[in-house]
Amino acid sequence: MPTLRHAQLRYLSLLLGLWLVAFLLTRTALLVSHWQEAGTGASGLLTVYGVGLLYDLAYLAFAAVPLGVYLLLCPERIWNSRWHRAWLQLLLAVSLYAMLFTAVAEWLFWDEFGVRFNFIAVDYLVYSDEVVNNILESYPIYPLLALLAVLALVVAAALQRPLRQALDAPLLPWRGRLAALASLTGLALGVALTVGQDFPRSSGGNAYQRELASNGPFQFFAAFRNNELDYQQFYAILPEAAIGALLHDEVSEPNARFTGSDPLDIRRVIDNPGQPQTYNIVLVTIESLSAKYLGSFGDPRRLSPNLDELRRQSLFFNNFYATGTRTDRGLEAITLSVPPTPGRSIVKRIGRESGFASLGQQLAARGYDSVFLYGGRGYFDNMSAFFGGNGYRVVDQSSANEADITFKNAWGMADEDLYRLAIKEADRDHAAGTPFFLQLMTTSNHRPYTYPEGRIDIPSGDGRQGAVKYTDHAIGEFLRTARNKPWFANTLFVFVADHTAGSAGSQDLPVANYHIPLFIYAPELIEPREVPTLASQIDLAPTLLGLLNLDYVSTFYGRNLLLDETRPGRALIGNYQHLGLFDGQDLAILSPRRQLRRHDDALRMSRESQATPDDQLIQRDIAYYQGASHAYGHALLSWQVESDADTHLSQR
Repeated sequence: MPTLRHAQLRYLSLLLGLWLVAFLLTRTALLVSHWQEAGTGASGLLTVYGVGLLYDLAYLAFAAVPLGVYLLLCPERIWNSRWHRAWLQLLLAVSLYAMLFTAVAEWLFWDEFGVRFNFIAVDYLVYSDEVVNNILESYPIYPLLALLAVLALVVAAALQRPLRQALDAPLLPWRGRLAALASLTGLALGVALTVGQDFPRSSGGNAYQRELASNGPFQFFAAFRNNELDYQQFYAILPEAAIGALLHDEVSEPNARFTGSDPLDIRRVIDNPGQPQTYNIVLVTIESLSAKYLGSFGDPRRLSPNLDELRRQSLFFNNFYATGTRTDRGLEAITLSVPPTPGRSIVKRIGRESGFASLGQQLAARGYDSVFLYGGRGYFDNMSAFFGGNGYRVVDQSSANEADITFKNAWGMADEDLYRLAIKEADRDHAAGTPFFLQLMTTSNHRPYTYPEGRIDIPSGDGRQGAVKYTDHAIGEFLRTARNKPWFANTLFVFVADHTAGSAGSQDLPVANYHIPLFIYAPELIEPREVPTLASQIDLAPTLLGLLNLDYVSTFYGRNLLLDETRPGRALIGNYQHLGLFDGQDLAILSPRRQLRRHDDALRMSRESQATPDDQLIQRDIAYYQGASHAYGHALLSWQVESDADTHLSQR
């Protein structure tokens, strides 16, 4: 039988043991930095370290296989050669460097997102140019890498004695080598069959504890396989007839007529009263603008004087929520009016991201020039393919003349440059007599938080508060320029965030961390007032089309917030796994493995409990997400050219 007395297994166990120590130290450092949020008593420590050990061993069971194969199949003549011993010493040093690098990367990722590596980290590999440049601009990365190299060499030197003892031990005979290989392979297969991305964690409880107990590298590789989750397989479902009736009731509006034969098809004719209007629309999606940063919501730092003044001049929605935690989720909800279905957003489902009845498609069909303008490069997050395939013309950083870009960083041009580009597009369309719909996505309020010098009183790169204040400054300058344009009086200006600056918390879906502002500003067209109706980003598209008094065929899961303001609102919020519906008081959550939970008094005490399928709030939650997942899978959200008889009903 193979034992740790033999050279190959002693060397392998030395490396694996060092990885375990690295995981333990990383977990401890993260725990200490978030001790209060984790609420770590005796049971919490058991969860963090006990479950954490299981995750660490699961990852090492996989990682040990390729190295074990090499060590166990290495011929004795090569093993005992001088160059091979030097190679194994170098491999130890490189492994130590990888451990330190992984620990630092986890720390920085946690600092940004409040979680271990997940599908976001996987996406960052795809868009490596922006991500690498962002890291270089945000941190002293080269000195840090050099420091890690020095530390790795120091630790490697300190380990020379146990390393020599391992290399000088007798080699396994071939029968023992085959037995060891079989054991390693069998262990890895067993782990693959029993340990998943959320095992042995359970949903619910303290989210910080679950994340701390995770293993970053394990979660990273698991995310490759789980970036899109099949709703029917992983989530609670109810009979389609019952869900269909409930869903139709949720999305119905006065005089709406459903036209689909599938029980879960929400395609319907929306009959907006009044004469249709051809107002221009400029919809600005602002990077990471949490409501809490606005002075009018209580921030004392005066970061948003322009937006605070704009609130008094706008149709302002003060109880508005982002659907997700990433830019692509915000764009998905605003453009398609769909809940955040599990896994990847529709924006990034490459090859299946086009052909939908989007807001841009609806307006393009009525003669609008629908344009998506992005401050960065449109290939990021698959934006160009998504918007180009759903009725938009795409204008991004590559479309601008370099002379017109006064400042850019890893994520793209400064907001003020993007606004100047939008002004040019609007001027061009107005001169041609074409109504325009410009949908902008800004980038400045994102790490590394850099922007042109001299615009505000906070130095560039000094943190989030400077980026927020610059974002506000750029909006003020944009509106001052637009007010002098001949198209201003006939234009709706919409400002909304893509998501908040941070959604991590001790709960899976901390509702307060999804709160964002929504402004609709048109001083010649709309009376300023505040709308307290609870809503989320999926309600923006039908509300805008309602302001235009357009009849249309809708596949939107949102509703016109101005049609019946006495109707109770609701907000759909989620992340890539947990799917929530908030009714203003309580929150229902659907999680993988068909788990159902409630958070009563979700904005305050947030008392968590298990729920059952007969809970009305749970049923509403299931209706939206089961319905949206079904509709996506069965092409019920597709754009179809309708006849005039179908779409023009009461407009006269």
